[in-house]
Amino acid sequence: MNSETLFSMALGLQPPWQVKAVTFSTDELARSELHLHIDFVTGSRFLDDANNLCPVHDTVERQWQHLSFFEHTCYLHCAVPRITTTDGKVRTVDVPWARPGSGFTLLFEALALALIEREMPVNRVAEILKVNPQRIWTIFNHWISKAKAADDPSTITKLGVDETSTKKGHHYVTLGVDLDEARVIHVTEGKGKATLQSIQQHLEDKGVDKEQVEQISMDLSPSFIAGAAESFPSAQITFDRFHVVKLLNEAMNQVRIAERKEHDALKGHKYTFLKNRENLSDKKEKELDELIQLYPTLGEAYRLKVLFNDLWEMPDKPTAEAFLRQWCDEVDAAKIPAFIKFANTVRGHWSGIVHFVESLISNGILEGINSKIQLAKRRARGYRNINNFINMIYFLCGKLKFDYPLYFT
Repeated sequence: MNSETLFSMALGLQPPWQVKAVTFSTDELARSELHLHIDFVTGSRFLDDANNLCPVHDTVERQWQHLSFFEHTCYLHCAVPRITTTDGKVRTVDVPWARPGSGFTLLFEALALALIEREMPVNRVAEILKVNPQRIWTIFNHWISKAKAADDPSTITKLGVDETSTKKGHHYVTLGVDLDEARVIHVTEGKGKATLQSIQQHLEDKGVDKEQVEQISMDLSPSFIAGAAESFPSAQITFDRFHVVKLLNEAMNQVRIAERKEHDALKGHKYTFLKNRENLSDKKEKELDELIQLYPTLGEAYRLKVLFNDLWEMPDKPTAEAFLRQWCDEVDAAKIPAFIKFANTVRGHWSGIVHFVESLISNGILEGINSKIQLAKRRARGYRNINNFINMIYFLCGKLKFDYPLYFT
């Protein structure tokens, strides 16, 4: 068995394809390169789009980078046949080892994607594979775009909407998430009203009518509220409980800061008041009990904070509304400015907050997705355009279905 036959078998070539020559060369940096020259049997015919065998018209020289052979960069070369089809047109034959238009073999692209999937930054993948990072991004974006085009969000009824920063500064993307499937279905630049329109348009393009979305979970952003009303008029809004609790904790912290200015003993106790009691150490829990006794305003604020969170356990809407009315009355009586401001926010977003006890949806799923987005930032470090970052989000959080060669079998 000669080397040409051996490499033909290693590449999985089937007739009429065969390796006709194997050569080594040295590049300008004195690195050895392996070159495999592929040919087809003289007189071969190839199928056109109508599945008819057609004669070869001429050939065109092509080159692809393949997986390295030990430390040697490997290239495939072939005079690719062009055939005359049954309708008289001349068309270049698709080769089995590479996709049309790519300068890499399918196995090379599979390895690049596998390395990214295994938490390796794109720049590092490019370094290992000895290519420019932009070429890895081109491979990556091709397969993500293909998977996105084939994605099917047709079962969505519950939508989660949230924004996340792309990098330092005021640069954001907004995520549309199928809450039942816990996956990102659409990512768009910005964080305003237009992002809801973009999500709705994406679903419409996929054959999903806007009336199909019955529930939306989102933060209290006025632009999100306006966008949801316009783009998903049939959907009921639930204001995400985690965002509501965040505002509550901010009110609690404002009270602590005001008290801290007058009492040095409160230094270092920010999270003593913000953490749930069950998450405190025994020492911190004891200190909390002492502090809320020593400082009545802090104690009352902490009582209101803990009491508010009983809302999420209410059995039905009437009970939740009665509870919330009573809670707001107690805030008014306590006359704590930060809590009065929060209570006014609650009154302004009443139905969407209370609706949680019926819908039981939140953006909690998005918190897990956001941790993956931080990973996406690391893997996409040095990305040159926002689409690279967005596609990395789809790759990690979209649960897209990829055809070979993204994964080794």
